[in-house]
Amino acid sequence: MRATRLQNKVCYGLLILTVLAFTKCTSSSGAAAGWEKKNKELIAQHKLTERPLPALPATSVNTNLEPAQVTGLTKLDSVALYPGISAKMFWGTGVMVSTLQLAPNATIREETLPADRLLFVLEGTINQSVDGSPAAMTARKREAPDGRHSGTPKMDFVYLEKGTRSAVTAGASGAKLLEVYSPFRLDYLQKAGVQNLPAQVADIKAALAPNIEPRKVYDLYDIQLTPLATGAASRLVSAKNVQLSFISMDPNSVFPHHIHPEEQMMLVLRGACNEILLDGEQAMKAGDVVRIPANMVHGARIGELGCDALDIFWPARADYLQKEKTGKTAFNAIIPQNAKLELVVDGKKTKPELTFTEGPKWMGGKVYFSNMYFDENFGANPKRSSLVALDPDGSYRNISEGKMQTNGLYPYKNGNLLVCDMMGHRVVEMTTKGEVVRVVADKFEGRPIDGPNDVITDAKGGFYFTDPQFTMEAEKFQPGRAVYYVSPGGKITRITKPNEFAMPNGIVLSPDGKTLFINNCYDDESWYPVKSDKDNFIWAYDVQANGTISNGRKFAQLVLPETVLDRKGKSSSADGMAIDKLGNLYVATYCGVQIFNEKGAYVGMINLPSFPVSLCFGDSDMKTLFIVSYSKVYKIRTNMQGFVNYL
Repeated sequence: MRATRLQNKVCYGLLILTVLAFTKCTSSSGAAAGWEKKNKELIAQHKLTERPLPALPATSVNTNLEPAQVTGLTKLDSVALYPGISAKMFWGTGVMVSTLQLAPNATIREETLPADRLLFVLEGTINQSVDGSPAAMTARKREAPDGRHSGTPKMDFVYLEKGTRSAVTAGASGAKLLEVYSPFRLDYLQKAGVQNLPAQVADIKAALAPNIEPRKVYDLYDIQLTPLATGAASRLVSAKNVQLSFISMDPNSVFPHHIHPEEQMMLVLRGACNEILLDGEQAMKAGDVVRIPANMVHGARIGELGCDALDIFWPARADYLQKEKTGKTAFNAIIPQNAKLELVVDGKKTKPELTFTEGPKWMGGKVYFSNMYFDENFGANPKRSSLVALDPDGSYRNISEGKMQTNGLYPYKNGNLLVCDMMGHRVVEMTTKGEVVRVVADKFEGRPIDGPNDVITDAKGGFYFTDPQFTMEAEKFQPGRAVYYVSPGGKITRITKPNEFAMPNGIVLSPDGKTLFINNCYDDESWYPVKSDKDNFIWAYDVQANGTISNGRKFAQLVLPETVLDRKGKSSSADGMAIDKLGNLYVATYCGVQIFNEKGAYVGMINLPSFPVSLCFGDSDMKTLFIVSYSKVYKIRTNMQGFVNYL
């Protein structure tokens, strides 16, 4: 008893010191007690419109986050919830958030959930039981790609409604979870030592319709990014009474003073920003959290690494849901809502073995693609490479083997293929039996071309190819990486300046032949020898009568993964591209297949287990997208008819 009283006195003293410290450090920025008056002045100053939300339930539970005061999760007490399971918890007016650390094989025995819950697996694996039915859930970090493999991130989550029976068991390596409850979970608060708790907490009555189904396990990376503002896009997960916005904000972007009627708690996941709070700014880094009350004036200045954050809104934002609906409508106009990514070939389980698949094109009822051999360090070996013919049912065979390490392909005259023999420093015409008919390009200005990568024909019978000099020779033949045009008569013209692109890779023509699109695979990397102003953009050019190009302009900005942003790079790993008859562009990148409309606006992304290398349209109606990714070939149905220039 004495120990308890002493502990209470210490806690009370610490609380007084915390309040005094809070008042001292925030009074200069207007974030101290009485912030509402300053907020009113700022609303008027910035000509904002306050919008109260009626009929929100009141609660007698005080939040453990002061308004507009940044704190770190490390500063929050760790609470023992169950044997082998501890948590850091913070809560606002209507939402409670817990990060749980589970020891190996730790268990939360079956319980009836007292509130709606969203559960995300941040690290490790768990077995989640839902009303007695088991579901395996996992998290996976992005793997650094090499010449043999890659892995894209995964974060499984599930939404369970109040009254659902739930049990959780961690895997053999333990797990880290994120739980979001609305309304509060009183037993958690009790374990955290919160006093004078009410018997129950009221919930929102006029809830919005969720954008996810309860009891269904999702991968967060299958949720489409919704553009929210210039420089910001988010994966939105909305339940009945709470909304989670996994937002990514571009490096050095600025979001000016604004307000919204929903309370917001912001948890920084990666990168950093200066959060504008009232008339001051506070630095935020990974692991920092802040509570922004309804209609509080705020904004943000994003750091040079960009910033990924989890914004938790109570109640859910109707305006965000409308933006998501608009985005989904545009995406589903291209990729049907019920379309599923299908594995056609796993080249590690079938023969001949596939290693690094590239350059697919549909012709004569088959997909032709290169099977390039690389070691982990991207060391090439033409003798272990091949060119493959794939039937839509998944059966395939080599048509050329051990002769050359080919890359991009394109249908050519007489039912033959144009083939980039990358390590052989040439572009050849080849039959579908693998016989080289002739060399169509191997020199420019008397010197060998380096490593032709991707190729596309025009309606006149000429063709374009990229040369990023991705070859094994330390000394290159040409003065830099470039794009070339070969006229129908065989004249070769370099149409971009050497090293104008850091690494020109994928190339495609618009269906009318008037616009040429070129992407930039790598840029702004300490380990890469060239830097350019092309960054992570697809560039568009007007095509002239003689095949040359002019009026270069940014067409579409490619989403970058967090690993690239963390090193201040601009490498999207943009590789193969495809285009449909309406001009929608499909680009294989680190993050997945990114889709842009004919104006360059972002439409959505196809998520894969490993990053896609290239893709093409195929099938009898040309509405199936075939996607190659290392040793695997996938397909997905679309609503669009792909464009291929068959001569």
